[in-house]
Amino acid sequence: MNWQDISYLNSGSAIQKKAFKSLNDLQVFNLLAEYSPILTGTIPIGISIESSDLDITCRFMDADKFERKMENLFKDQKGFKIQQKEKNGYWVVVASFTYQDFPFEIFGSLFPATDQNSYRHMLIEHRILELLGEEFRLNVIQLKKEGLKTEPAFAKLLQLEGDPYKQLLNMEGVTDTEILQHWKKG
Repeated sequence: MNWQDISYLNSGSAIQKKAFKSLNDLQVFNLLAEYSPILTGTIPIGISIESSDLDITCRFMDADKFERKMENLFKDQKGFKIQQKEKNGYWVVVASFTYQDFPFEIFGSLFPATDQNSYRHMLIEHRILELLGEEFRLNVIQLKKEGLKTEPAFAKLLQLEGDPYKQLLNMEGVTDTEILQHWKKG
């Protein structure tokens, strides 16, 4: 799967097709091309719920320049907010707004998008969903509807102890067989 090409959305679920249209209408990937944007989160991997947003992860070299670009491009969008802050020991810029009824969150940092946690979480979650199937996917969605965030929902179903965000990242090096064995054991 080439996650950097959002055309896969256009052959997906109704929400994925709607997201594809919204992203294209806004031209967000063209406008942010210099920042190597990647759509991450629950919509790409088919576990979104009604309140899910479109998370776009970017890499910047200059936080102030990235912030100005976000303001110039999206300041007229409904509910536009932007902030720079420290998160997990590094500097980030987060812009949020609503477009065509989709909440957007554009997240930028100095790290390549493929090294950022949101992308890494999405990859391992997608892999787990592929391995454990439809019943597991529906269980994740149900837990999300009950108020759990995505990573805690996965951790609960997989019976992972400790910080769910770190525990999922720890699964990057785990084999498919180990995931299947752990799931059957649980």
